Amino acid sequence: MSIQINSMTLQEFKDSLSNESAPMKSNRALHALWHAGKGNWNAAHELTQAAGDPDVDWVHAYLHRDEGDLVNAGYWYRRAGKPVATVSLQQEWEEIAAVLLNSAAQE
Repeated sequence: MSIQINSMTLQEFKDSLSNESAPMKSNRALHALWHAGKGNWNAAHELTQAAGDPDVDWVHAYLHRDEGDLVNAGYWYRRAGKPVATVSLQQEWEEIAAVLLNSAAQE
């Protein structure tokens, strides 16, 4: 039985990283973040290519920070309306996931 994204906890989202496929397809930002959590940077980046959604742009910023391209990351943080992260990548991944999961729960 799959868990609906609008009721998924951060721990359940993290646990889903051991699965073969993402627990959701409809929320592009969370789907991209899931791929990033699996270490599949290219799949995550592909999902964030269409700009315009601040949540997707935030994940895009995270991805460029992860690859070490801080100038490009800064651009995407600005597009997302977020400050440039100074915490560890793992902390930022969890922060983004928590905010996005909370937003999904509100829908």
